[in-house]
Amino acid sequence: MEKTFIMIKPDGVERGLIGEIIGRIEKKGYKITKAKLITPDIDTVENHYVEHKDKPFFRKLVDFITSGKVMAMEVEGENVIQVMRLMVGDKDPKVALPGTIRGDFTNTTTKNIVHASDSEESAQRELEIWFN
Repeated sequence: MEKTFIMIKPDGVERGLIGEIIGRIEKKGYKITKAKLITPDIDTVENHYVEHKDKPFFRKLVDFITSGKVMAMEVEGENVIQVMRLMVGDKDPKVALPGTIRGDFTNTTTKNIVHASDSEESAQRELEIWFN
């Protein structure tokens, strides 16, 4: 059974969208096998987004993710990585389709409600970071 990492970011937690997002995951037939509501530390977030370290938006992203509570989850199911990426939608709110989490709830690129691993390797690495 495939596993992926999903994080509801501080804006999603702040806006009370945890139940909505978990409901969508469960209605799709996936199981949340681990979950924790935490305010992440800088080291965890920098490690999570290490591939963006040299990009101009890195510091802003780290500051945003550490600004409040996040819901970190391990989600399990068939084709869960690819399907969850489709359910989350594009990071650009101008092209995120209605019916996706971002298409329904976000209007900025930075505060885009949720993160979903983009590959098996990323999922494994991110799950180790958040649930070691």
